[in-house]
Amino acid sequence: MNLVTLHHVGVAYDGYEALKNVDLTIAQDDFLGIIGPNGGGKTTLVKAILGTVPHTGEVVLAPELFRGKERLIGYMPQISNFDRTFPISVLEVVLSGLQGHRGFVSRYTKEDRAKALGLLETSGIGETARSPIGEVSGGQMQRALLCRAVISDPKLLILDEPANFVDNKFENELYRTLRELNGRMAIVMVSHDIGTITSVVKEIVCVNRRVHRHHSNVITEEQLRNYDCPIQIVSHGHIPHTVLEHHPGDCCCDHD
Repeated sequence: MNLVTLHHVGVAYDGYEALKNVDLTIAQDDFLGIIGPNGGGKTTLVKAILGTVPHTGEVVLAPELFRGKERLIGYMPQISNFDRTFPISVLEVVLSGLQGHRGFVSRYTKEDRAKALGLLETSGIGETARSPIGEVSGGQMQRALLCRAVISDPKLLILDEPANFVDNKFENELYRTLRELNGRMAIVMVSHDIGTITSVVKEIVCVNRRVHRHHSNVITEEQLRNYDCPIQIVSHGHIPHTVLEHHPGDCCCDHD
């Protein structure tokens, strides 16, 4: 069953086509890895799915993604887009994942707080619950943002570069957690790190203005170069990672 269907979707910023004629479906058991060069439209694709950017074409959400008026979609933004100076505790960050479902004036119940604390404990950062979000490490903040994304029990979880600014230990723990979560929700994960993401996801979606879905988690260097997606080997935590360089043209989406 498809939870999300994109049909001929396009997004433009000041006349520039960030996404062009996108067709994509997300099924209830999918674990998709979104890859592509910087500036290629990965985050814009996420925004189109979330309905936070004007677009042409159709984005259809299945009835199963709704509980009454609530949308059962969890979202974990890039850590660099989160305001760490805002005076809020780690626990309050997690609880804020319920605001879109309860309304901004609703009070959190004891059950809400217990659930949030349980998620933090399970994530290994229960001791940070009362700490200001600006005082925790990058890895702790990523854990908190993941807890925030799943506290509403979504049917679809979307993550934008969740492994940025974290060490290898947290990265491995994150991916293990996501595999477990995929048993009860669809997952869409944006990443620039091809070498790592292919070991975690079920299928790869290449984005560079257009979109091409590879019905496998294997994509070769030759395929990427044939599709005009240049790659670069970088070192992160003493382990080489394969990442996509910025490229101004269209990606694999232009090729059959």
